[in-house]
Amino acid sequence: MNKREIVLKAILQQGILPLFYHDDVAESVGLVKKLYKAGIRVFEFTNRGDKAAIVFKELLSVRDREMPGLYLGIGTIKNREEAALFADMGADFIVSPIINPSVAELVNEAGLLWIPGCMTPTEIYHAQEYEAALIKLFPANILGPGFMSAIRDLFKGQLFIPTGGVDIELSNLRSWFNSGVCAVGMGSKLIDPKNADGLEEKTVLALDLVKQARQK
Repeated sequence: MNKREIVLKAILQQGILPLFYHDDVAESVGLVKKLYKAGIRVFEFTNRGDKAAIVFKELLSVRDREMPGLYLGIGTIKNREEAALFADMGADFIVSPIINPSVAELVNEAGLLWIPGCMTPTEIYHAQEYEAALIKLFPANILGPGFMSAIRDLFKGQLFIPTGGVDIELSNLRSWFNSGVCAVGMGSKLIDPKNADGLEEKTVLALDLVKQARQK
């Protein structure tokens, strides 16, 4: 099993992909440690600030020393230069809000999982042309589970993960999984970078609700 398959399997098993950005190294490390303690083994740090590379490098270092079995990905990658920077640094997977063929080509060449963001059937088709095994439905709060249900039969076998507005609430999660997604992305609804109080307990709850939501 190659790196791409290993990370994809980990996301599917976990059923949830937490994500956040914080420009403080110590705070970011603390947040990821809490997620790890709660049971998270795949996580996305987003490239949304000037300190992203500095923080991500330290997260990888701490992961290697203290958090075995954790896959760290980088999100909000929009161009080839960003993709190259973080791939060379050691990112386990790369998430994009858009489809940039040069990013897809670089990530595929590196043998990593590329997760592009799509909002229309045409974008999904283009993502498939560049071998996207997993596609992010974004923004999920605009598209909704009804969109996933409507396009599911058009793209049989394709794996989808909604991100943006997914709630830590059983009925919302169940509606997404019943519509056909394989996992859900969670940012601010799960993680408040400015306040880590209760994050571990909240993450344990989210993992449990996802497990319940996936049960038929």
